[in-house]
Amino acid sequence: MNKREIVRLVLEGKEPPYVPWSFGFTHEAKEKLQGYYGHAEIEPDLGNHLLKLGSDIGFFEDLGDAHLRDVFGVVWDRSVDKDIGIVVNQVLKEPDLGGFQFPDPLDPRFFVDIPGKISRFGDRFRVFQIGFSLYERAWTLRGLQTLLIDFYDHPDFVRDLLHAIVDYNLAQVQEALKYDIDAVYFGDDWGQQHGLQMGPRLWRQFIYPELRRMYAAVLRAGKYVFIHSCGDVDELFDALIEIGVSCFNPFQPEVMDVFSLLERYRGRLAFHGGLSTQRTLPYGSVEDVLNETRRLLSAGRAGGYILAPAHDVEGDVPLENMLAFIQAAQEQGAG
Repeated sequence: MNKREIVRLVLEGKEPPYVPWSFGFTHEAKEKLQGYYGHAEIEPDLGNHLLKLGSDIGFFEDLGDAHLRDVFGVVWDRSVDKDIGIVVNQVLKEPDLGGFQFPDPLDPRFFVDIPGKISRFGDRFRVFQIGFSLYERAWTLRGLQTLLIDFYDHPDFVRDLLHAIVDYNLAQVQEALKYDIDAVYFGDDWGQQHGLQMGPRLWRQFIYPELRRMYAAVLRAGKYVFIHSCGDVDELFDALIEIGVSCFNPFQPEVMDVFSLLERYRGRLAFHGGLSTQRTLPYGSVEDVLNETRRLLSAGRAGGYILAPAHDVEGDVPLENMLAFIQAAQEQGAG
């Protein structure tokens, strides 16, 4: 049984032969592992089970001085956060789409790496990624505070904007489905440390209908829906299951009881994440990391779980702590 088949077992709520894993790292953390392994390409050393495809957000234009522009025209300052950055401009200055030109969703740069990656890592479960897939894309264009006000002051504009973003995403999904993929992953942070950024009423009114439309295209093609939302969002799990979500990430132990949720939703929703990136990995000992990792592996043996840190590992995590959870996963006996 290969990695692709094992992930399918997990998504279907069946007991896998071992708990699969898929680890991500920020630039600084990855550099530590590259130094340890002695080469730039660390994917073969990690043995991840998910193959991430596509270019996610579309950071294609380097403006210099640690600034990048994404395909929507949003400029990001990466002088501190070298992986995403901070928005420094406002693309949509008014609550009006008139005159705004959406980028080409079929830009070849989003798809160019897919054949080569599938050829190289053909045994892995193949996930096409769309980052900033709805709410996040909207606020990066309009500004976070401004968009939240727009929900009340300009609701028709918000609906039009979200609908147009989903149209853009659906064009990418249809192109991605031309390849032999298994799932589409939608990234869209709705949560904070306590509750939803926009609250449950506005989420249900504005976000939910567009999610349903977007996920339905993936389901019609017979593929799985993966989603990512940081923060305290477990109140949404039942609604997300209703519209076809199969796997949720990042599964943060700081804001939700990951062990009780694993038991409660096994067979209906799988989880990817769970290892503390706010406490255990940066501040715990190697033994702390091993204990938490082994507990997650034990809970995940019945299915419904893919081991990972709750987010891409940051540069403040000691190398020894990274190696501890990597080795614990690999020591399950999977090659």
